[in-house]
Amino acid sequence: MNKRESKKDKVILFPGLEKRLLEKGLDYLKQHKYRDAIQFLEQALEHDPENSDVYVGLVLANYEAGNTHQAKELVAEMLRSGLGDYIQVIDMYLMILVQLNEYSEVVATIEALLEEREIPAERHEHFITMLEFGRRMLNGETDAEPIESFEEEPEEDELNLFEYKNPNDQVMVAAGLAKVNIRPYIIKIREYVASEDGHPFLKTMLLNILKEQEYAEELHVHKFSWTEDFNPVNLPELKDYIEDSGVIQLLSREIENDDPVLFENVQSLIERYFFLVYPFKLPAGQAAAWAAACHFIANEYYGFEDSLESFAEIYNSQVEETEQVLGFIRELEEISYPII
Repeated sequence: MNKRESKKDKVILFPGLEKRLLEKGLDYLKQHKYRDAIQFLEQALEHDPENSDVYVGLVLANYEAGNTHQAKELVAEMLRSGLGDYIQVIDMYLMILVQLNEYSEVVATIEALLEEREIPAERHEHFITMLEFGRRMLNGETDAEPIESFEEEPEEDELNLFEYKNPNDQVMVAAGLAKVNIRPYIIKIREYVASEDGHPFLKTMLLNILKEQEYAEELHVHKFSWTEDFNPVNLPELKDYIEDSGVIQLLSREIENDDPVLFENVQSLIERYFFLVYPFKLPAGQAAAWAAACHFIANEYYGFEDSLESFAEIYNSQVEETEQVLGFIRELEEISYPII
């Protein structure tokens, strides 16, 4: 017997250890200390490999830390092992696939569910909408029927965007709107994107749909403490918006060659943050502060305690400005996002 096996045999003698490891891991998850959360939850999984709560915690911790592929593998293992509520796990799996742009697998998974008649009646429309969304993102490789919830001639009060509080539901309503002419809904959409109460995640999706459908009239957008008028047809593509900020390029120079895994994780976090901020431009000169703050956050997730000042020095940014960006990132991390 090797040393690691002997140590595990000793540790497992403590009663209730699995529960304490799970609770500790979930506490770290709530504190956004994802590397610590992963460490404790992985230990809990060693001692209780069939605990669906541990798996879900690990999925969320990896997803939040930017380890999206690892989160996908964990959910896939839950499906293979039959852990957790099947439909809820499938839902989580599909949302991760959407984040990874793996739409062919989204379509294949839902089509298999339909063939096996595994979908409860009350969830049928949800999965059909997701199927149509996946097909649409595959550039129309498969024909899709219109979504019943969005007719070409809607009633004035048919759509209430403020009702959709859960980001997963927001993805679904956006998928439905993307399939039809969005102009009959423009009054409701204008009201939503201009509101202080609207969710920034859904606002970004709506603006992208308006851009795709070449809507060319200015509308007022409110996000966080910012307000501005935008013409959707003139908005940049989200990918270009992120590239043009210059933040990823700064990070690439500093860490991509030395630690490509860290760079991939930081890039994933930046894409999430900027999705929420889009289409507002960062104030001039803030790219370095964003790079320093995002590098600090990623370093923090990995359990290191280097000072924010040291990262500001690396990227030649003002410490006060970097602190302001870090504070804003903390706010962004409190905002719900798909599968959270």
